[in-house]
Amino acid sequence: MRAAILHGKEDLRIEDIVPRPLQPGEVRVAIAAALTCGTDLKVYRRGYHARMGVPPFPFGHEWSGTISEVAPGVGGWSVGDRVVAANSAPCGMCPSCRRQQESLCDDLLFLNGAYADSIVVPARIVSKNLLRVPGDMGWADAALTEPLACVVQGIEDVGVGPGDRVLVLGAGPIGLMAVALARHSGAEVAVIGRGPARLDQARRLGAGTVHENLAPDRIDAPAGTEASFDVVFEAMGRPFAWEAAVRFVRKGGRVNWFGGCPSGTTVQVDTVRMHYDALTLKASFHHTPRTIRRALQLVHEGIVTADVFVDGRRALSDLPGLFREMAQGNRAVKTWVDVQA
Repeated sequence: MRAAILHGKEDLRIEDIVPRPLQPGEVRVAIAAALTCGTDLKVYRRGYHARMGVPPFPFGHEWSGTISEVAPGVGGWSVGDRVVAANSAPCGMCPSCRRQQESLCDDLLFLNGAYADSIVVPARIVSKNLLRVPGDMGWADAALTEPLACVVQGIEDVGVGPGDRVLVLGAGPIGLMAVALARHSGAEVAVIGRGPARLDQARRLGAGTVHENLAPDRIDAPAGTEASFDVVFEAMGRPFAWEAAVRFVRKGGRVNWFGGCPSGTTVQVDTVRMHYDALTLKASFHHTPRTIRRALQLVHEGIVTADVFVDGRRALSDLPGLFREMAQGNRAVKTWVDVQA
């Protein structure tokens, strides 16, 4: 079968590989839709991911599809079932799991390989994070489940609720999902980001105020923005954006430093503001089995849909070129990778 293999920094190849036999508890899924992701772009640029894989390794982690093979003894699943899976599963036994913080599991098992004809889902993910896709849900919609689950976690971590004034920093896929979920929670939402098309999508998702940030290394915010929001959701993954998030939150407000910054970077925070303004500063990572299920439900309810988030379709054979375009500033929100083309 064909599969995308990352060999190192910006070295992505489409290769013919031999599908491995199933082990006990596993299922094989024929990929129907695979989506590009900002995390995949980071991994492509860096050539590795400390926790998700060391090159050469199969690439891609947002997908949906149909079960094509079931290992003997696997109950509850059959060939032909429509499914989506998280890209990980916790162990359920470590201290973090026992504290219901499964995203911080000491033995988090990751799954990559979405950009391929098929993918083998490990037994732990089958038992914890393989979900049925409703018959009326599109394949690309279902593939949004994993990234949306991360945002569900982030929005819940800062307790966004009715009447909150929320500022989202960043208008990429994660920022746009944060807009959709904050509006669904009853909040008023403002967005600072880049790219007219993405900002138009933010308006479509319910953002009341949108500002294009043209500065490459700082947040160029409108007058009156600082210290005025109940919640600031940072979705840029840049140290200057982390620092700006603290400036924009009101006294007693909450910040989620959601976007992961490059390894080794640091930020400076005004300790007087933190202390005397009683700020709550949080960072969210990944998702849990509960938020995966909540995300699929939200997709089914139409809160997040592919018609907003997926704005292109490319063949698997075009994937190396697509990632080169993404690295050079392609502003597509997400691209559907057609593994059959």
